[in-house]
Amino acid sequence: MRTRRQPDHRLFLLFTFYFLLLSSCSITKQISNSAKRTVIKDSSLLNAHLGISIYEPATNKYWYNYNGDKYFVPASNTKIPTCYAAMKYLGDSLVGLRVTEYDNYIFLFGNGDPTFLHPDFDRQPVNNFLKILSSSNKAVFFGSGGMWKENALGSGWAWNDYDADYMAERSQFPIYGNVVSFSGKAGDIKVIPNYFNSHIEQYSTPKGMLNSVERTQFSNEFKTFSYGNSIRIVQVPFITSDTLNFKLLIDTLKITGWALPGSAPPVMSDAEKIVRKYILHSQPIDSLLKPMMHRSDNFFAEQSLLMVSNERLGYMNDAKIIDTLLKTDFKDLPQKPRWVDGSGLSRYNLFTPQDFVAILNKMKNEFGMDRVKVILPTGGEGTISSYYKTESGFIFGKTGTLSGVVAFSGFLYTKKGKLIIFSTLVNNHNNSSSTGVRRAIEKFIEGIRNNY
Repeated sequence: MRTRRQPDHRLFLLFTFYFLLLSSCSITKQISNSAKRTVIKDSSLLNAHLGISIYEPATNKYWYNYNGDKYFVPASNTKIPTCYAAMKYLGDSLVGLRVTEYDNYIFLFGNGDPTFLHPDFDRQPVNNFLKILSSSNKAVFFGSGGMWKENALGSGWAWNDYDADYMAERSQFPIYGNVVSFSGKAGDIKVIPNYFNSHIEQYSTPKGMLNSVERTQFSNEFKTFSYGNSIRIVQVPFITSDTLNFKLLIDTLKITGWALPGSAPPVMSDAEKIVRKYILHSQPIDSLLKPMMHRSDNFFAEQSLLMVSNERLGYMNDAKIIDTLLKTDFKDLPQKPRWVDGSGLSRYNLFTPQDFVAILNKMKNEFGMDRVKVILPTGGEGTISSYYKTESGFIFGKTGTLSGVVAFSGFLYTKKGKLIIFSTLVNNHNNSSSTGVRRAIEKFIEGIRNNY
């Protein structure tokens, strides 16, 4: 009796494998052709260095790599690993202040929180606590607690940007974002913090509106120029120090009797004991990370990395926390980056497109896309407010810009419902504006969304 032959499942699996392989090769070839047309041969990029990685997490496969394993200066794409570290290690709320109470003394230690008296944050629990503390009978002292082991300016930052609003100095206890805000008109310039009112010299036409402000390089002396016709606010970093930031606090709260940082309390007796130690939380973590990524806030990024350092190491130091993260959370990156600061202001930073794909994939897997979509801007928002408007709600990414550098990395939902992670890094373009480069990248990314 003849038996009925069973279907050969091995043949079916082999056919399926070859189908998927051919499909994958087809996608790669199509994207490669699109990249050549829209980016690689674009006139604004002919003499530039370009890296592209397109990755599909669902299949764990790269759709396309063009110099994906080569190193590039990433500019503010450096905020991507900083954001990941902050999401992982700073908890749900920022630690705004650490407090140690003795019988007769109170010691306050800053935690690097950049939101204290920052105009973006109306709710100020640390400030409210300090107002209450000002009526205490105990002596109050500010200290570093050995936590500050960093410089005010980062490694490789441009020295002549010292008075640019995007390069505020870093500190253990930031206040007002470590910048002075100027507004108003000739003869009536408003200054926040008010402490700096006596540190300005005004130059103006009789009815001119504030136009610009300059700061002397090595002192907190400012010159205001009021020749404009429109109302604007100008922010200029001040030179930070424990003493100055404390004076700004005292001036704001109208407090007398608190000791300057570095002042030692009277010798405490053996009976003087710690009553309690506690921390004060300030803001929800994502209320910091969202503006950090939407407007590419360098100060928020720098302070975020320093706060991560304090949580993990017990002190604030970029080099040490970066070394720690590269040996732990980022030890499996495709290529080991050279990472030196939290914001990307430094040209010493070097990452590959594949590195950013890997970090973004970690972010998605560990924190979920719902949270990622809140933190990263979509088309028509933040630093991509003029780009990807038709992809709003389908693209979420982080830009990066320095002279000669254009970066854009993030997530894209295609019209066929696939989620991809992409990274595009451009170095050494010689255009007077980055707009042409960004439009070429935009056209390429839009093509991937529409066709796959």
